[in-house]
Amino acid sequence: MNKVWILVKREYRAAVKTKGFIISLVLLPIMMGGGLAAVLIFEDKVDLTDRTVLVIDESESVGRFLVNASKDRNANSITDSIGEKIFPAYYFDLVQKEGDFNAQKLALSDRVRNKDIHAFVHIGPDVLNPGTDRGKARIIYFAENAPMDPVKGWISGNANSFIRQERVKQLGIDQADVQNLFTWIDAEGMGLVSVDSKTGDVKDARKSSELESILVPYIMMMLIFMMIMMSAIPLLSAVMEEKSDRIAEVLLGSVTPTQFMLGKVLGGLAVSLTIAGIYILGAVFTVNKMDLGHMIPYDILPWFFVYLILAVVMFGTFMAALGSSCNDSKDAQNIQFPAMIPIIIPMFLLMPVLQNPLSNFSMWISLFPPFTPMLMLVRQATPVTIPIWQPIAGLIGVLLFTAIVVWAGGRMFRSCIIMVGKRPKFGTMMKYIIKG
Repeated sequence: MNKVWILVKREYRAAVKTKGFIISLVLLPIMMGGGLAAVLIFEDKVDLTDRTVLVIDESESVGRFLVNASKDRNANSITDSIGEKIFPAYYFDLVQKEGDFNAQKLALSDRVRNKDIHAFVHIGPDVLNPGTDRGKARIIYFAENAPMDPVKGWISGNANSFIRQERVKQLGIDQADVQNLFTWIDAEGMGLVSVDSKTGDVKDARKSSELESILVPYIMMMLIFMMIMMSAIPLLSAVMEEKSDRIAEVLLGSVTPTQFMLGKVLGGLAVSLTIAGIYILGAVFTVNKMDLGHMIPYDILPWFFVYLILAVVMFGTFMAALGSSCNDSKDAQNIQFPAMIPIIIPMFLLMPVLQNPLSNFSMWISLFPPFTPMLMLVRQATPVTIPIWQPIAGLIGVLLFTAIVVWAGGRMFRSCIIMVGKRPKFGTMMKYIIKG
């Protein structure tokens, strides 16, 4: 074990004393939270370019309302308290429908492409009273980026508000009698009522948000993912390089192949624990300073470190064994992406698991050992209470699977580390694992 410890210290020092380690330590939070930070930073950065929209109105009423509503918006809603413009102006104009409607739409589309106008709208004749022909009761918005265009949402909201009012008039109902008819009340998301463990008093439920429900599981999963990417994945190239440069042959004069592989894997594990520890402590300190300490899942942190250790050992051993079978960088490049698939798949399953952590799909997929460290942690980090037998069963499964991976990886590493000239093939690898 003394030789293994020497190798671990060698790998650890080689990693943490580099400029790349410091840079990655700084860049990792940016990579994890860059998207969210960008949303918050640029939330108020609005394009103030005015929008001109032409309206082809066959209803003979909705279009006029949109024109008047746009004028009211431009007069009262696009500047702040000091008169500074904060939103673009919308200029709506009515145009008549022409006999060759397709040619007219093409001409208007060309004007949109040439930036002469922003968009155009076609309002069907039966939008107030839709009949069996739904094609005549449509509001169609034509623009270059129609699905993401805020003008489309503004048109939908105002047009439907006007249409509801007109339908109420047609029914002969006084507007005062239906003042609250269309008032929309959202259901507020709250947590559960609990008992204070210190005082025994009933604690009222705390308001929750979608961001809070997603943010903690997402950060936990991303942190494990990044630790695997930084500590386990590089072992494939590192072992390949030491093999091709004949450094491995020199080391194997003093240590056994098993000790060599174990030193590489544990060195990577030490690096990942160092980085994770720094980020966890920094996050706890920062969040408490922001009076958001309730968001820290202290009961999940021990599980996080257990899953992290098992994930890095499991995937690190796998990558080191694959690296021992490669002769050059071309071999490593060809085999690296397929080997990363079990690490990448949980990222695609994040949202289905977050949306329904107690579903059978979420349960079984999180009990699959290669996915357990990330997906079971996601389920535990959600506000939903996961039956305790599931994390325990997942932990036992990962322990057994990691033991199998270490055993198989060790046999493969021992057979391949000094063997040169043979390309890595699945059948050959299995033969080395079985026969040793």
